[in-house]
Amino acid sequence: MKSQHGNRIDTTLGELIAAASEVAFEYSANDKDAYRLARLALIELLKKATRPIDVQDEFSDTVTRKTYLH
Repeated sequence: MKSQHGNRIDTTLGELIAAASEVAFEYSANDKDAYRLARLALIELLKKATRPIDVQDEFSDTVTRKTYLH
């Protein structure tokens, strides 16, 4: 199901793996090739789905900088 964010699809990791495996087994001659194809597809999908974060920006508002401890 697509969310209001446009390119986001709400799914579980298990559903994603199952879908990738199902398609890979349809297009592969044997189990070894199917697992390899599903693995590569999932890696590429997850790489493209992640966004880089700037750690300084992410934590600058939440960290209180104090020179002493309580």
